[in-house]
Amino acid sequence: MTTTHNTSRVLFLCTHNSARSQMAEGLLRVVGGASVDAFSAGTVATAGRPEAVAVMMELSIDIEAHESKTLERYLGEPFDEVITVCDDANETCPLFPGARHRRHWSIDDPSRVSGPEDERLAAFRKARDELLRRIETELLPRLAPPD
Repeated sequence: MTTTHNTSRVLFLCTHNSARSQMAEGLLRVVGGASVDAFSAGTVATAGRPEAVAVMMELSIDIEAHESKTLERYLGEPFDEVITVCDDANETCPLFPGARHRRHWSIDDPSRVSGPEDERLAAFRKARDELLRRIETELLPRLAPPD
């Protein structure tokens, strides 16, 4: 189901599409380059988290214009990879029509951390860094075209 031009399509799903899936989409757009089309959605649409925008800007990745979307928008579309990045979305969406591969990455929800700004930002950085590590070590090697 890979789209034309050897571009892989990847959809990241989370419950609210406000932090983890948005960060994953932004990260993959940058590290995947032109060979990957990245998307994100949630089981429920909400507003993006300012902490997610802030920690992504630390890497010069701007996700401020990303909008929160529900997964229904993508139900009829083909994807090479559909990856849930939170346990709730994994339980809510065990199958995704049109997904060639369906995977789950259990990433702690940084939105659940309360307290001072530095503690909240640290939680968002931890989630961002874990997403980046998994994109680079688990996802991109699977998307690489065969030699």
